[in-house]
Amino acid sequence: MPHTVKEKKPLLARVRRIQGQAAALERALEQESDCSAVLQQIAAIRGAVNGLMAQVLEGHLREHLGGDERTPQERQEDLEQVLSVLRSYLK
Repeated sequence: MPHTVKEKKPLLARVRRIQGQAAALERALEQESDCSAVLQQIAAIRGAVNGLMAQVLEGHLREHLGGDERTPQERQEDLEQVLSVLRSYLK
């Protein structure tokens, strides 16, 4: 995916923030923190993952479906691929 190479630095920054949030969640569970704090951390992680997914998905759509250099067949294949990923993500 060329678009992920172009956006490598911000994508890796997002992933590292998610890793930090997951580590904080693990610590909260190990320390038997209050349920509301654990739930808040889970919600933060979910939001961060959703943001990462949106950023990669947008890049993919722009790169593979937005350009004029793609044939209709290639666009259809890319569309089916994106739909398959979205179906599994939204389960």
